[in-house]
Amino acid sequence: MFRTIRKPFSVLVVAVMTFGLVACNAGSSTPSPGASASTGASASSEASASTGASASNAASPSTTDYTGRTLKLWHYESADGAMGKAWTAAIQEFKDTHPGVTVAYENKGFEQIRQTAQMILNSDQAPDVMELNKGNATAGLLSSEGLLTDLTDVAKAQGWDKILGPSLQTTCMYTDKGIMGSGKWYGVSDYGEYVAVFYNKDMFAKNNVQVPTTLAEFGTAMDTFKKAGITPIATAGAEYPAQQIVYELALSKADRQWVNDYQLYQKAVDFHGPQLTFGAETFAQWVQKGYISKAATSMKAEDMGVAFEKGTNPIMISGSWWYGRFMTEIKNFQWGIFLFPGNKLAPGSGGNLWVVPQGAKEKDLAYDFINITLQQKNQNILANAGGVPVNADLSQITDPKIKDLNQTFSDLLKNDGIAFYPDWPAAGYYDVLVAGSQDLISASKTPSQYLDFIAGPYNAGKPQ
Repeated sequence: MFRTIRKPFSVLVVAVMTFGLVACNAGSSTPSPGASASTGASASSEASASTGASASNAASPSTTDYTGRTLKLWHYESADGAMGKAWTAAIQEFKDTHPGVTVAYENKGFEQIRQTAQMILNSDQAPDVMELNKGNATAGLLSSEGLLTDLTDVAKAQGWDKILGPSLQTTCMYTDKGIMGSGKWYGVSDYGEYVAVFYNKDMFAKNNVQVPTTLAEFGTAMDTFKKAGITPIATAGAEYPAQQIVYELALSKADRQWVNDYQLYQKAVDFHGPQLTFGAETFAQWVQKGYISKAATSMKAEDMGVAFEKGTNPIMISGSWWYGRFMTEIKNFQWGIFLFPGNKLAPGSGGNLWVVPQGAKEKDLAYDFINITLQQKNQNILANAGGVPVNADLSQITDPKIKDLNQTFSDLLKNDGIAFYPDWPAAGYYDVLVAGSQDLISASKTPSQYLDFIAGPYNAGKPQ
């Protein structure tokens, strides 16, 4: 998703099988990795040369006078989130290294960009650089329509192809049909992300609940909270979160081949097979048991996040993009994360993309800004703010929470555990899954009817 954030090709298959793919949405309230101390948070299995690329392309003050030139920049990250903090610092560094330049920055909503990107990019109002959700249904579609700038030569010249390893490049590259994983560079990710279970440690301790390691134990934990009069899970049906829970449940019965079939159309997917059937039926049961409130039907991601921050619900299943914000805003209780109990696969990928619209007026400035965000100095800021960097010096990270965040992502990569997001396969599929999730929460559709509902648009989006 996301957050809120697709089809077959050989390069991606190799990336999936060899590296475990990386990529919802973002730190605002929506969707929306190196390795060693020298290469970055969880890219150890991917990019041993990232430090060299970073150092050689680091920004330095220019003797050029940029007076009268303006970089128009849009993104949808929260100012208090990890990416928001890092990119604010990047804007200042950009100004420092481009004397006289003006930066016209606008913070947009994830949904705002998702719904209007095609219209904006087709107009003379497009920014020079913007954050865009990755995948076939978004960046892929827009690149195939000629609305995004081909960044292939720039990526090689700037060394971005050395900083981002193969799995991280997967969502940066698209064919002429908009299929991710090969072809030309149309976007650049400067962070990683994945979905985990956020939990309120104080509420767990007060109710004598241990961190579950199996799905059965997870159910027992939620039963305990429900008996205490507490709705266990904060989620949101009106945006990406609820559909990601259904996907997590499906992944509990899935393997890598099923993910490849679902995401890459390698083989036909049976929507009434064990994976999606289990996901839909179990989610519906969780609503019936009161683990998820029926009021979640109309809730948005921000409502979910605020509920967790207030201690209303002890559990929130969502993305790492919340991590930096929670580090800043949660003051009244201890919290942590764990992967969905029992799962070997998790929704995740490289982060959303920096893209340069085809109609951008200051493309060279856009390239310079993107490059700053990928350098180790800015990546260290992102990491220390609670993000998942792609090119940071992990020796500079001392906060145990941040180390835990990055170690979990590193483990997912090493175990080939990245499974992308459920809305990725086809254009417009995000809205289908939102509507379907709302129907499951409200019980206006049975699980079987839900599966029929989401199968149609998926199959209609298959490559010809």
